Amino acid sequence: MVNDVVVVGAGPVGLLLAAELRLVGVDVTVIERAAARSPHSKALTLHPRSLEVLAMRGLAEPFVREGVPVPTGHYGGLPVRLDFSVLDTRFPYTLVLPQLRTEQLLEERLRALGGEIRWRHRALEVRQDADGAEVDVAGPDGRYTLRAAWVVGCDGAGSAVRTSAGIDFPGTRATATGVLGDVVLDAPPSVPSVDNEHGGFLIVPLADGHHRIAGSTRESLTVPADRPLTFDELRGAVRQVAGTDFGMRAPRWLSRFGNAARQAARYRDGRVLLAGDAAHMHMPMGGQGLNVGLQDAFNLGWKLAAVCQGRAPDGLLDTYHAERHPVGAALLENTQAQTVLGATHTPDVRALRSVFSRLLAAHPAVNRQFAGELSALDVAYPADGAGDRLTGTRAPDLGLDGAPEPSLYPLLADGRFVLLHLGSGGVGPDDADARATADARATADARATADARATADARATADAIAGSPDRIRAVTARPTTTHDGWAGRRTVLVRPDGHVAWDAALSTT
Repeated sequence: MVNDVVVVGAGPVGLLLAAELRLVGVDVTVIERAAARSPHSKALTLHPRSLEVLAMRGLAEPFVREGVPVPTGHYGGLPVRLDFSVLDTRFPYTLVLPQLRTEQLLEERLRALGGEIRWRHRALEVRQDADGAEVDVAGPDGRYTLRAAWVVGCDGAGSAVRTSAGIDFPGTRATATGVLGDVVLDAPPSVPSVDNEHGGFLIVPLADGHHRIAGSTRESLTVPADRPLTFDELRGAVRQVAGTDFGMRAPRWLSRFGNAARQAARYRDGRVLLAGDAAHMHMPMGGQGLNVGLQDAFNLGWKLAAVCQGRAPDGLLDTYHAERHPVGAALLENTQAQTVLGATHTPDVRALRSVFSRLLAAHPAVNRQFAGELSALDVAYPADGAGDRLTGTRAPDLGLDGAPEPSLYPLLADGRFVLLHLGSGGVGPDDADARATADARATADARATADARATADARATADAIAGSPDRIRAVTARPTTTHDGWAGRRTVLVRPDGHVAWDAALSTT
């Protein structure tokens, strides 16, 4: 049997990618070397853009219902928090939800779409030729080979797919390590962080009564990442910084993490692609890794499906690298900057922390910029000749009057493109009075003619981009919300991943 796609890795990135492919009928096999999900959650947060991604498929509600919204985020553990509440999104917060639960919910989605996971099946080697790729697998019943048109490595920083494909993973090795523990605190602090010349720790309450404590001291930074962390060591480090251990007891997970920063030289090599930690690794500052990985998968999913189903040439997959590699590079840059601020406890860096904290407190625009970067709401993909057009930018969940749904994102639930014809959903009182005049009627006729021409052009362009007319949902509606850059827009084509594929010239009538 030849598969359309083999996804290696059943973490959050592999699960979302496989679900995206199954949504439109692509045959997918997911293999995972572990015997079951880890009960320990490396990641704890979902950022605004990730929640938007889930909302575009009608999946956000259970995540939001179970998670804990926090309207701020941190940059390098600075005491002045980033304000997510001012962001232009329906999800202006960080959602605290353990990775284990995120994976469980995504697995439910995949299974509902007919997908399955092969547990205890480890990818050994990947080979490719002009017609497809092969994955040698070690499973519970022995070795076998999977043949597929495409293979995607979502198998973490030590990716067997990336290594086997010979894709370089340049960057820097770990030079500093932090510690973390999920523990019970009998006397938790009233603030989310403590820091001084001895070190710094973030303290995050979890929904089940535990707390996640993560940070470092001057001494812990030099301990090798592979040395097991003991409870006494964690408790002693927290006491050194905070003067108390907050009644710490009952540890259920202890670990170390390092500041190695690496990025795959290319996200596509022929019929092999990479996403998530297989494509980029970094210090877990700001809780961005899982989120950027989900967004990798969301960008890749609709493109890979279009290629598998013959609706687009395989050159479309080159845009995956072109769009997401710069995002990964920016991720490494900001986590490295945060590492200097949050995991270096020398007097000069403490001075730098003070300067940055004052900057974030005194300048809302700077605070907003950092919040936009960490939340991924500011991600835009370059478009040739875009000028003042929206092409490549993130589409907000535009409120719509006269559409089958009250806003844009639910219209994307089936993974199709959405062709929006805006501005013709109603006439206000002033317009009604104006149209009583002959000049106003002439203006309206001219606008209608221009709209009809734009609609025809938009449909032809949309068909070419989507590769098939049945992959486009056309909607005529009137905007009910305002967003930067969207005023006066008449025709906009939105990609399945919520970025603008094309928009007509800005309306001047």
